[in-house]
Amino acid sequence: MDLRRLSSFLAVAEEQHFGRAAARLFLSPSALTGHIQQLERELGARLFHRSPVSLTPAGERFARHARSLLDAVHSATDDVAGASQPDVETLRIGIMGHGSAELTPKVIDAFRRARPGIRLALETLTFTEHTSALLSRRVDVAFVRPAVADERIAVDVLSTEQRIIVAPARWELADAPSVRLADVLDLPFVVVPPHTPRPFTDYLYFTEARGGEAPRRSPDHAVTPQEVLTSVSAGRGAGSALSSFARYYPWPGTVSVPVVDAPWEHSVLATRLGDPNPAVRLFRSLATTLAERFPVRP
Repeated sequence: MDLRRLSSFLAVAEEQHFGRAAARLFLSPSALTGHIQQLERELGARLFHRSPVSLTPAGERFARHARSLLDAVHSATDDVAGASQPDVETLRIGIMGHGSAELTPKVIDAFRRARPGIRLALETLTFTEHTSALLSRRVDVAFVRPAVADERIAVDVLSTEQRIIVAPARWELADAPSVRLADVLDLPFVVVPPHTPRPFTDYLYFTEARGGEAPRRSPDHAVTPQEVLTSVSAGRGAGSALSSFARYYPWPGTVSVPVVDAPWEHSVLATRLGDPNPAVRLFRSLATTLAERFPVRP
């Protein structure tokens, strides 16, 4: 399967617009459309509704596989590149969603300037990789949320933010300046896979507030913010996040509303407990120092 077609497919899925996706990939609109048509012929299924642009049920299923395939290719490329340069030290940085908002690029840039001889490899993490990417040694440090509850993992809190609900713009609560937990607990939430770590699902679904009960489920599954937003914009479910999410993911057809009585939650830098790597220790030190100097704005 042509990787260029996969990249084109994911760009259209995320942008929900063929023109913007083509500009993002530096392709002509006709070339990108050709990629999608070729992919649809190869799969024998229509992947997008064309007006307005949205994923079909087959497209929603394929999006999960396409992202995993590209991630695997990128990981393999990085791994081989590292093997071909055995004398170049590499620090692998995992980032879930937008990480710790504006702090994420600040920390990475500060480390790059402090240790220019160390190669940095950035790895996108899905909701299911809250701890597994660290424990499998795929990454050395990880920007995740909420705080990790695992005796094998060390945690540095980088931000503490208000919770928001991400809802379809057509829903009635989207017009409210704020909501309370009682207003959102009965909403259908986009579903994450069963192997998603419990701390993340508890955070996502406000499990403590609902007394441990499972939420109502939307028809859709997601492992990335983009997949959540695709479902929300189609009016098929709701998601939840930290307040900085709204700055990083403005998405047509969705609205982010503060949940005023929900406990605030952390974004953190997670590392393996007791990791002796000097690069990891320096990265942690820079992250905590910058978090104190440049707190994420509420």
